[in-house]
Amino acid sequence: MEKKYKGIIFDLDGVICHTDMYHYKAWKAIAEKLQIPFDEKKNNLLRGISRAESLDIILSGSSLKLTEREKNSLTEEKNNIYRDMLSKMSESDIDTETKNMLITLKKKYMLAVASSSKNALYILQKLKIDILFNVIVQGSDINYSKPHPEVFMLASEKMKLKSKECLVVEDSKSGVIAALAGGFDCAGLGDASKLNCTTYPIKNLKNIEAILL
Repeated sequence: MEKKYKGIIFDLDGVICHTDMYHYKAWKAIAEKLQIPFDEKKNNLLRGISRAESLDIILSGSSLKLTEREKNSLTEEKNNIYRDMLSKMSESDIDTETKNMLITLKKKYMLAVASSSKNALYILQKLKIDILFNVIVQGSDINYSKPHPEVFMLASEKMKLKSKECLVVEDSKSGVIAALAGGFDCAGLGDASKLNCTTYPIKNLKNIEAILL
């Protein structure tokens, strides 16, 4: 019996590893510098989108009017704070079960990471799992962030597979919308598992094995 899927495309943050707290702390530092309120609830709105869009959300509701040059400077400062935190990551920061599952899946499927983060490759290298993926697409490779499907479409294109031959694994609403817009089936973790449009709601990564049978 032929496999339904030939490739699996993973989002990074919240799926393979968890760097949300690093993002939060970095944006919190920027918000404090600008003297505007920022909490974890607002931080949840930033998942899966670009730095520039994230800053616009943080600035929304404030009276601050910044030039593009000032915004670019702030997003670069945020990234520097974030990368400093990431520099302390190691292979111990990935769950052993997740790593073993990726190793097992690698034997039967093409694997890809498709992330809006421009630091995706850096993070995978720090975790020492970059070699497990046939394709890595990150923020610097795309023009449009999720919920636009570009990042997933580029990943499938690089794997030389059609959308219907790939399963996307996501944890954010914007990611699920992006996957479906590109013609992909989507397994949704966390908040994404609660969406009616998610193809396969799952509790954890281990559950995708049942989908692939």
